[in-house]
Amino acid sequence: MENRTARITLLIDPKKKQLFEEICAEQDLTSSQVVRRLIHQYILEHAGSRDLPEWLSGPAAGPGKTPQ
Repeated sequence: MENRTARITLLIDPKKKQLFEEICAEQDLTSSQVVRRLIHQYILEHAGSRDLPEWLSGPAAGPGKTPQ
């Protein structure tokens, strides 16, 4: 797993942001955890023939795990 982090800044409609954060809180998740999970899933679905590192595609990244 990577040890360093990078920041992504995005613009979103305030009403969508509020609803998103409410739903995250109901699931006891932070918005960052959910966004990381979405990015992880997107990479796996759209990586094509790219070689992915083991920490990204291995069993520890499977269902129930929260990718960082």
